[in-house]
Amino acid sequence: MPDPRSQIQVIQTDITTLSVDAIVNAANSTLLGGGGVDGAIHDAAGPRLLDECRALGGCPTGEARITCGHDLPAKHVVHTVGPIWQGGAAGEDEMLANCYRNSLDLAARHGIRSIAFPAISTGAYDFPLKRATQVAVREVREFLRENAAIERIIFACFDRESYEAYKRECEGQ
Repeated sequence: MPDPRSQIQVIQTDITTLSVDAIVNAANSTLLGGGGVDGAIHDAAGPRLLDECRALGGCPTGEARITCGHDLPAKHVVHTVGPIWQGGAAGEDEMLANCYRNSLDLAARHGIRSIAFPAISTGAYDFPLKRATQVAVREVREFLRENAAIERIIFACFDRESYEAYKRECEGQ
């Protein structure tokens, strides 16, 4: 089995531009669009994404749902709902870990070989970036150690601060 570190890439980019099998949407529980990456994905994917999401009936925190990518370069969108930061004692770390676990499990079940994640919950949901990065990288590495279904996982960081945090965590600094 390959070294999990060689399957992980960190780039600073707009996730909606990536030609991968799936991108992950840091969605709200309605799945009907919102601000940040959620709004950008819905805008780039076009109105058929909203129609498909309406039929899903929402998604609880930590779970994941999959749709087509519609007008995106990505073939699919995996929607996951991250936790809202409440100080760290309300199970936020475990809920965030579940976002990664459930997204990766769902992607693997759908034959996805490449997937890109945004920095889930670190925007409007106020999850501390360093802590969220630690959870994300740990869960991705754990998945790759036990599962060869997904060949490439990208952390698609929109801003420099996120890019540097993910790069440091992936390099073990």
